[in-house]
Amino acid sequence: MVPRLSNLAVVVMGVSGCGKSTVGQLLGERLGIDFVEGDQFHSHANIVKMASGNPLTDQDRLEWLELLADMLRQAHSSQRAVVMSCSALKKSYRNILRAGNNNVRFIYLKGTFEVLNKRVSERSHQYMPSSLLNSQLSTLEPPLIEENPLAYDVSLPPELIVDTILKELGL
Repeated sequence: MVPRLSNLAVVVMGVSGCGKSTVGQLLGERLGIDFVEGDQFHSHANIVKMASGNPLTDQDRLEWLELLADMLRQAHSSQRAVVMSCSALKKSYRNILRAGNNNVRFIYLKGTFEVLNKRVSERSHQYMPSSLLNSQLSTLEPPLIEENPLAYDVSLPPELIVDTILKELGL
């Protein structure tokens, strides 16, 4: 059964450097739907904390996650498809994002420490220093089978990942 595009809500998740923004933006372009860069909605306090090399706590992330969840609910209620990037590191975070919209599908981008560390070390990010990769990896709870995620190795080219996502979603 092919999902109705208007009901599509995809969250591209994973740690820093996995390619959430690249894959999410490409997926949105290929589908002709909105792409929401979740990191753009962090509070100023969270940005300052991360920029100084301090990892966010569950409490730090709560308001941000609730804002993103509200955006997903609004898209659902207006029957507008959306692709969003969000680290969604813990199951509890994914539950917040999914609240009020059972159509949310998580795309988990995973990679080895070596690949991820190389990526974050070679890029410049306004507030996500490479030193936070270890804390993200230690916080990460990979999605469980019952969460029905699609998972991809980040060493694959983004175009191939998106082609496979589209095929697996029946789009």
